[in-house]
Amino acid sequence: MKIAVLALQGAFAEHEAMLRRLGVETFLVRKSDHWLQHKDALVIPGGESTAQMKLLRELHLESAIRDDILQGLPVFGTCAGLILLSQSHLATMDIEVCRNAYGRQLGSFHAVHHVEGIGLDIPMTFIRAPYISRVFGKARAMASLDGRIVAARQGNQLVTAFHPELTDDLRLHEFFLQMVGRTVGDTYLS
Repeated sequence: MKIAVLALQGAFAEHEAMLRRLGVETFLVRKSDHWLQHKDALVIPGGESTAQMKLLRELHLESAIRDDILQGLPVFGTCAGLILLSQSHLATMDIEVCRNAYGRQLGSFHAVHHVEGIGLDIPMTFIRAPYISRVFGKARAMASLDGRIVAARQGNQLVTAFHPELTDDLRLHEFFLQMVGRTVGDTYLS
């Protein structure tokens, strides 16, 4: 299994480290020719969604990434990655988001909560995080915190408003790898 990690800005190194802890081969995507490598999945990290989207356009990666996701490439988006997959950006997931919903950097916090299909006591680190204001179509909420949706899934797409890569808990990444494994065995091959 080989997973691409979008490395334009944000917490890409932390995702790469988590995946390597799980024995997964990764490579960083920093320009359009990197995207041409074989990949079984993609991780879009947290960071600044506006900067990431601008760079995706400038580097001519926006259409290629969007097309591959729509063709079934599994993707895990955290924080800014969630925003990029929403209807207001790449529009691959049936979700609408509220950006910077948890305030400024000083308003960042940590919680522990249940995520459907993954388990109890999942550590959640929120840093100027968004939340999902609405799921529709094929998207399904997986976790809510204080009435706000903070994790969702749609087919081969998984998103969290929080940063699992900033904890020692591997369960969300393991769950994603299970999604990828099913897909690689079934439908998507790049």
